[in-house]
Amino acid sequence: MLGAVGRAFRTPDLRNKLLFTLGIVVLYRLGVSIPSPGIDSAQVQQCVASPALSQGGFGLINLFSGGALFQLSIFALGIMPYITASIITQLLRVVIPRFEALHKEGASGQATLTQYTRYMTLGLAVLNATTLVSTVRTGALFGNVEGCDDLLVNDTWWGVALIVVTMTAGTGLIMWMGEQITERGVGNGMSLMIFTSIAAGFPASFGSILASQGIDVFLIVILVGLVIMALVVFVEQSQRRIPVQYAKRMVGRRMFGGTSTYIPIKVNQAGVIPVIFASSVLYLPSLIAQFGSPDDRWVEVINRYFTAGDHPVYMVVYFLLTIFFAFFYVSITFNPDEVADNMKRYGGFIPGIRAGSPTAQYLSFVLTRITWPGSIYLGTVALIPLVALVLIGANQDFPFGGTSLLIIVGVGLETVKQINSQMQQRHYEGLLR
Repeated sequence: MLGAVGRAFRTPDLRNKLLFTLGIVVLYRLGVSIPSPGIDSAQVQQCVASPALSQGGFGLINLFSGGALFQLSIFALGIMPYITASIITQLLRVVIPRFEALHKEGASGQATLTQYTRYMTLGLAVLNATTLVSTVRTGALFGNVEGCDDLLVNDTWWGVALIVVTMTAGTGLIMWMGEQITERGVGNGMSLMIFTSIAAGFPASFGSILASQGIDVFLIVILVGLVIMALVVFVEQSQRRIPVQYAKRMVGRRMFGGTSTYIPIKVNQAGVIPVIFASSVLYLPSLIAQFGSPDDRWVEVINRYFTAGDHPVYMVVYFLLTIFFAFFYVSITFNPDEVADNMKRYGGFIPGIRAGSPTAQYLSFVLTRITWPGSIYLGTVALIPLVALVLIGANQDFPFGGTSLLIIVGVGLETVKQINSQMQQRHYEGLLR
């Protein structure tokens, strides 16, 4: 392994890409520690260190920002506005024909969709920054802990506007950094930014578990985490390969076709998106409950079942929502009719299946059969931090589960593949042989 890393750094152009990526990552982590103007940073540090802090639904946003949200830094919004804009752009393809037409145009259409995503990211960043400042002023960001409701040095309109503009610019800078890694680095820029944010919280999580639970529980967590990670890697690499045969055809004097290939359908075709959707939906009840009176019956029900995250009702709903959004997202991103039409247009067919509508029905059948175990797998992985909360009282501190583990494994595997392919072009040997 060390020899492979050495070969990578001995290759000049690959070394430049790796060093460029590392440099961008270092700059990103430095920006996480720079406080936004107009924020009482000393008081913020006390609020973050408060044992009474309840991260609640903001934990997911803080996870993607690498801890910058609770630090109220210039990168407090992290990459979440871009993720949301990308998901919205994909969903709009279903309801807006123009977006679907751009998607089918190839590189030029994708460039236009990317530009729309950038504009939408900045708009969402302004909205998120305004909401965040309002949350800070009311103290809800830190769970209404005493002394954490007056963190703005300048509470005038122009002071608030300065914070909003700074955080929006920070999101734009993160987006630019991710695109630079994609173009000039090892690729997968946005995913690597998320990977860096999540991985940065692992040492603190391990330290918290060791300090609060002791060495015995810490070693058990490490052992269980390694087993879970190995199983996640196995499932993430699993796929159903549907064979496709292309008939031979004459174009002028040249023969085309006659090749065999396959359509890879992953067990986890939806990725981490269903878990993010389910977490966001389950946060809405607790957000709505903040507008009611604690004595109201419906507020008591929400606080009992949907606030802490350790109640069986919450876990069951979380599991079912993850399964639902897995099917929903797969149905949007993989269109069997479109795949069948493209195969028919270029003379492709699945052995034993007629081209056209029977092929689309067969692909839909296989996709449904594959999505069931994939969605159950996603729901199970998403419940791991909640089960850890019940067993050892470590929800936010438990790193091996939920969104964090899926992103760490997925991005890690994809990055290794990118480096591996570039090394094979030069040395005929990959990073892992």
